[in-house]
Amino acid sequence: MPEAREQNPDAAARAPRALSVKAVLFDLDGTLADTAPDLGAALNRVRAERGLLPLPLARLRTYASHGARGLIGAGFAITPEHADYAVLRDAFLTQYAAALCVESRLFDDVSALLDAIEARELKWGIVTNKATRYTTPLLEALGLAGRAGTVICGDTTPHAKPHPAPLLAAAAALAVDPIACVYVGDAERDITAGVAARMRTLVARYGYIEPREAPEAWPADGMIDAPAALLDWLPTHPAR
Repeated sequence: MPEAREQNPDAAARAPRALSVKAVLFDLDGTLADTAPDLGAALNRVRAERGLLPLPLARLRTYASHGARGLIGAGFAITPEHADYAVLRDAFLTQYAAALCVESRLFDDVSALLDAIEARELKWGIVTNKATRYTTPLLEALGLAGRAGTVICGDTTPHAKPHPAPLLAAAAALAVDPIACVYVGDAERDITAGVAARMRTLVARYGYIEPREAPEAWPADGMIDAPAALLDWLPTHPAR
């Protein structure tokens, strides 16, 4: 039986330990793949269409996990309630769809990490808020199409993260009890969704975390500073 999930506010500060899990679920942008260059380039093309100078990637990078909402906010200082938001969002998505994997890459050691997860006979999948029409071609370009045990997108279930529905759908697709899964993500909503789904959770601290955010305060079981560090949290064999 998988161990019960401990509710401990200090869990994120603990040293790595092998969790009793059978499956690993990953966020996509900022966790498995560094997609910020193409997301930022799409935003800057929208700015150029409006006679604005490009913004440096370093300024846009931390907003990449927040999708169109975060990038439009960073690039034009508006929220979804603004009258121009919908037009800018649609323009951004059009630009992104036209060139969504030019500079995007898997983070260093991700390929080796997935090899190791599979060698340990653990199942793995992807749960992202990115829509299917962008996720599918991106995974194909990154060489991950067909490899993940399941891919749950932002439009797969009626609710997106931070709702637990996408994570629960992924666990069901893998035929693994949610309590025997660990979810790895770089945004607070990832951790919120994972906790609500009764999964173990780990913060990908190398991802797109804004300076104002405090991931140490998120209710995760721990943090990793590089993809390969995840192996320290995984069993060498699946939990029985």
